[in-house]
Amino acid sequence: MTAVNKEKSSPVKGKLVYRLDEVSRRTGVDAATIDAWEQEFSFLNAGRAGDGSKIFREKDIAIIRRVRELLDEKRLTLAGVKRRIEEEFGLAAQGPIHPEKLRKALFSVRDELQQIAASLDPPKGRPKKS
Repeated sequence: MTAVNKEKSSPVKGKLVYRLDEVSRRTGVDAATIDAWEQEFSFLNAGRAGDGSKIFREKDIAIIRRVRELLDEKRLTLAGVKRRIEEEFGLAAQGPIHPEKLRKALFSVRDELQQIAASLDPPKGRPKKS
C-alpha cells in the first residue's frame, strides 16, 4: 500500500468533520461528482461550516467510497446503489406515518411545551397592596 493510499483510508484521529476538498482527496471522487450524488441520494447530505462551506462526517466518507465502488466495480444503477447503501448502512426510509399518530405526537409536544411555559411564568396573583 502506498503512502497516498494509506492516507486515504486512515481517518485523522480526533477529526469529526472534513471539508469537500478533503473528502474528494480521501475518496478519489471529484467535488462535482460528490455534489451530484448529494442531489441524487437523500442519505448523503453535507452539513455547512460557519463560512458556508460543505462539511462531511466520517460516515459520509464511507458512504461516498461505497457508492463509488458499487458504481465502478459492481456496475449497479443509481437505483441499485441507493437500495444497497440503504440496506448496508441502515438508512432505509421508513414508511409514511399515519396522520392520526402524527397528530397525537404533535398534541403531546404542544402540551409539554405549554407546561414548561407555565412553569417559567411568574405566578399570577393579586398585586401587592401598598
